[in-house]
Formats: sequence, C-alpha cells, structure tokens
Amino acid sequence: MANYQGLTQDGSAWEPEFITEIDQTKCIGCGRCYKVCSRDVLNLVEYEADEDEDDDEYDDFDDDEQRMVMAVANAGDCIGCVACASVCSKRCISHSPLNAA
Repeated sequence: MANYQGLTQDGSAWEPEFITEIDQTKCIGCGRCYKVCSRDVLNLVEYEADEDEDDDEYDDFDDDEQRMVMAVANAGDCIGCVACASVCSKRCISHSPLNAA
C-alpha cells in the first residue's frame, strides 16, 4: 500500500509524517513542541510513572511537586509537518507516514 503524498509549491512530492506518540519518560515538559504546533495537537499533562519505572533522572522533584509532560491530545488535527519533533531537544516525539487507502 502506498503512503499519502502531497505536493510542495514547486510541484515536488512531499510525504507528511503524522504524530504517533510521545515518550513521556524522556519528555521534560519544556513546551517547545506545544508552542510550535498551530493545530492544538498537544497538551501538557501530569506524568504518572509506572511503579516499576526507574525515575532517577527526576528525583529532584519534591513529593508534592508534579512533573508535567506533553501528551498527544488531538492526533487527528496533525497535518504532518513534523515541526514539534524538530524543536524537541529530547527526541521523544514519534511520527509515521499515513498509508493511502
């Protein structure tokens, strides 16, 4: 099955890659991806670690402080520009092309 493709202004083929997930174990909640996305695809949420997850990197948080991370809120609004991943310093955002029907 072929992937969905569009055209750029000069007629070159362009294959958008749409957001699939955010690795919240790597995300630092900086908000860069949120600021660059014009489509309200992302949202800041409270991070909830699994009980068996090693969270040593974030031990500097007080017990009453909550770690905030990004989550995919409206994946259907993603236009496949990959701007969010381009500004992510932790490389925690995954994208994939859309299969054409």
